Amino acid sequence: MSETSRFERLGRREALSLLGWAAALGLAASGTFLFGTQAPAQTVGMERRQERRGARHERRQERRMGRTERREERREGRTERREERRY
Repeated sequence: MSETSRFERLGRREALSLLGWAAALGLAASGTFLFGTQAPAQTVGMERRQERRGARHERRQERRMGRTERREERREGRTERREERRY
């Protein structure tokens, strides 16, 4: 009876360390399950939302490209005007 088991000799620091590791692994595993795959849209409303989101994305890209093109045209025009004044 003088012999103790491993669990009875487990210190407070070791127990907290084990709990910390278990919590970290649990969070990592749940993140993998939650964010690892994308579930398909299940309702008509969700599908419609995805379509609207895609359309918004396209409009945003078009606006950005338009701004970029206008900015480039302004820069080219400034460069041309500067060159004309020099000569």
